[in-house]
Amino acid sequence: MNIREVLRQTASSIAAHKLRSFLTMFGIIWGITSVILLVGLGKGFSRDQKERLKTIGVDLAIIWGGRTSEQAGGYAAGRVVRLSIRDADLIRQEAYLIKTVSPELRRNVSEVSRYNAASRPVRGVWPEYQRFRSLKVQEGRLMTDDDESEGRRVVVLGVESRDQLFPGKAAIGETLMMNGSPYTVIGVLEKKKQNGSYGSGPDNTQLFVPYASMARDYPPPERPGVFKGWINNLVVEVGDPAQHEEALRQVYRILGREHHFDPADKDALQIWDTLEGSQLVERIFDIMTIFFGAVALMTLSLGGIGVMNIMLVAVTERTREIGVRKSLGATAADIRNQFFAESAALMTISGAIGLGIGVGICLAVANVELPDIVPHPIISPLAIIASLLTLGLITIAAGMYPAQRAAALSPIECLRQE
Repeated sequence: MNIREVLRQTASSIAAHKLRSFLTMFGIIWGITSVILLVGLGKGFSRDQKERLKTIGVDLAIIWGGRTSEQAGGYAAGRVVRLSIRDADLIRQEAYLIKTVSPELRRNVSEVSRYNAASRPVRGVWPEYQRFRSLKVQEGRLMTDDDESEGRRVVVLGVESRDQLFPGKAAIGETLMMNGSPYTVIGVLEKKKQNGSYGSGPDNTQLFVPYASMARDYPPPERPGVFKGWINNLVVEVGDPAQHEEALRQVYRILGREHHFDPADKDALQIWDTLEGSQLVERIFDIMTIFFGAVALMTLSLGGIGVMNIMLVAVTERTREIGVRKSLGATAADIRNQFFAESAALMTISGAIGLGIGVGICLAVANVELPDIVPHPIISPLAIIASLLTLGLITIAAGMYPAQRAAALSPIECLRQE
């Protein structure tokens, strides 16, 4: 029997059982589509989380004072380490593995515009902070070194702060009274999709001013542990990610010398390491993607079992046909090729349709606005290859057994079958 005849009979068999063929193919279609979509969603979640972590900053460490757990330099354990502006200066001067550093001084102050009033958090920072914290303006400009060195009363608004203080109005160039001091609005930040933050909340809700202005106009009330030059925390950017750990050890050595604690005392400082956090998130979503892919491949395998069951039913239904064909000279190979071709045709058509649907959905939603919690799925070449390889193995396994069983039937036994 030639290939053309095998294909003709295969098409006739599928056409004769349209509903059954469709229901059988649906399991494979759904399996292939599931692999592409679930793996795509897993990769989409991973990409979204990475992008949102970048809104906090890439390869940063946020440093707070801690409490010593060891004796050092004649000082007892259990001392509270309090950071100051001098620490930022020392790190900038001595820590050659640190690319940039900025102090942070945070206060909640009253803000009054000519349209509305608020009491939102204000952060006093050095201008470098804006770059490594990924602050970008949609209107106006960011703070400059001149703003810091001259202690200018200028402010950059988060988008939510702008919406409250200047609802539907132009903000750039306006005067904002902050605890009675007039500040000029020089910029409005782009809206951030930000899952996390530290301190007083997401950047959209904040106001940013030069540190020099903040320290002069709104110093925190002096009390035990809070003194002139006190800061809430430091933010440092590592120059080379490959030297990230050594850079942080360098910071420990500098601050340990300044505050008289052992650089090996990890409790003396509290550090949020964004690189470490990013790597942890990446591992979590990689595992989630693998799990999604495994579930989808299992669904595809179950579809293959459905195809094998249907082909076994077809062998039973066509027992007399097999007997007649063998009595007319058809060989066992002819029978095996015929049933295997029917199985392979179902698999191939289903796989092509499933692949088209999965890729088509990914492309269709690529430019559609989705809720923040739903990522855009990413087409994964690895998922496509894995699904096609799995489909090939299922085709061989699910098609060969029924085909071999049909080929092994005796023509005499087949013709006796009612």
